[in-house]
Amino acid sequence: MSTTLQGKVAVVTGAGAGLGAAYAVALARAGAAVVVNDAVEDAARSTVEAVQAAGGRAVAVVAPVGPAETAEQLVQTALAEFGGFDVLVTNAGILRDRSLLKMSDEDFDAVLAVHVRGTFSCVRAAYASFKERGVTGRIVTIGSPTGQRGNFGQTNYAAAKAAIVGMVRTWALEMKKAQVTVNAVVPVAATAMTRTVPYFAAAVEAMDADEPIPSFYRHDLGFGTPEDVAGLVVFLASEEAAGISGQVLGAGGDRLQVWSHPEPVLTVHHEGGWDAQTIAEQFAPTLRENLQSVGERFPDLPGDLVRPQG
Repeated sequence: MSTTLQGKVAVVTGAGAGLGAAYAVALARAGAAVVVNDAVEDAARSTVEAVQAAGGRAVAVVAPVGPAETAEQLVQTALAEFGGFDVLVTNAGILRDRSLLKMSDEDFDAVLAVHVRGTFSCVRAAYASFKERGVTGRIVTIGSPTGQRGNFGQTNYAAAKAAIVGMVRTWALEMKKAQVTVNAVVPVAATAMTRTVPYFAAAVEAMDADEPIPSFYRHDLGFGTPEDVAGLVVFLASEEAAGISGQVLGAGGDRLQVWSHPEPVLTVHHEGGWDAQTIAEQFAPTLRENLQSVGERFPDLPGDLVRPQG
């Protein structure tokens, strides 16, 4: 087995900049032809040019993800332009950060439409194509630490990223017989989204100045460049990752992680069941000893340093 993608065709959504662009270029360097999707034409064209400059082949599909029509267009473009379709990376996403009482219905719906509906519709179309053609395809979705732990001011984003992980675990069961793998990558990297986190200012400034990101960020926090995450995406798209499915894998800076699937940390029984008073008397003391941390995306940092602005 090998991590080469020679002869493969990949679709990357939200590939006009940042992480998505890094994934597209890395997949192309590994040998794949790439369909670059973005809602902004200039951004999509820029990534196509970056892929071509790296010696790869790419075409652009300019359309917002979410509608089934966009998902089908991505699949058909891959087949028509490159004669195949083997890898899907669902990276498209937006932010509408607001604390709960300031978050409008529109803020909430917009984020879920792109992240959840966009991931769902693209994966559905991809899986249908893989099954129809007998291809053991690779699907890589993009999660977030916020979807795993929560983050102040990101109700919509946390819900969306948690939903993606839930869908991945379900899809891994449904796609197992067809030998199609589906996984979630949790990146921590300097992008337009992480520029809203004050604690990362020094790291982002270093990147902007073409200077190395300080070791504290890369090693201790696992925070790096989009290119630091791209290797994991290429690996999961390759034959070397056969049999790896339903997993949530973190990448950033010098760090790789395997996130656990949620399991009970404490189970107790009481004959006849539990009423409120019995819980208060017999269970509550033990419960308090086993409470789980909330919102600790970076557990060693004060909470006010990791809140998005706005």
